[in-house]
Amino acid sequence: MDASSLNPATIRNIVLDFGGVLYDIDYTAPARAFAKLGWSSFVDDYAKGAQSELFDGLEIGSISEGEFLKVLGTRCAPGTLPSEVLSAWNSILIGLPERSLKTLDVLSLKYKLYIFSNTNAIHAPVFERQIAEIYGRGVFPDYFQDIVYSHRFGMRKPDPAAYKAYAEQFHLAPGATLFVDDSMPNVEGARRAGWHALHLDVNRDHLQELLTRNGLI
Repeated sequence: MDASSLNPATIRNIVLDFGGVLYDIDYTAPARAFAKLGWSSFVDDYAKGAQSELFDGLEIGSISEGEFLKVLGTRCAPGTLPSEVLSAWNSILIGLPERSLKTLDVLSLKYKLYIFSNTNAIHAPVFERQIAEIYGRGVFPDYFQDIVYSHRFGMRKPDPAAYKAYAEQFHLAPGATLFVDDSMPNVEGARRAGWHALHLDVNRDHLQELLTRNGLI
């Protein structure tokens, strides 16, 4: 559904992306980190078909963490340690800002909240542990009816079938469901599945500002 068709009064469920919407990430950090390890073409390789298949495979759980990191290691300089490859891959992760929790405080009073995130079995334990150490175990998950990561779900955004499967699993009426993501292709995928969807431009807005401007808060 087009953003212009959004009627806040009809929204009962809000499905949020995680990285970029709630959790701060640095998309450019892995390229810088891998360049120091001798892989200067990380960004270009990431965009190529074969490499995209590798990354996508990690995000739907069809490639193991060990296999993934081993392939990444082959692109680095001889002698690069597995721990250095892991650190470079995890450098994208920054942290969960307190402002996200304040926004969730407001939203949880009015809507059923969910997360649908394209992530992987390497990153998820790191940011889950980080959040628990800072805010306490259970504090963040308690805001949500459910949290779905693509590597556990076996499907990823922006495939419209992933949104349809998600809606079926949690009995979400598409017309009463709003999705927010910082990736425009993911937003368009949700709209093709019949959801309302908003794009969060992280260079301009925080989540609360976007939702306030669209009459949801």
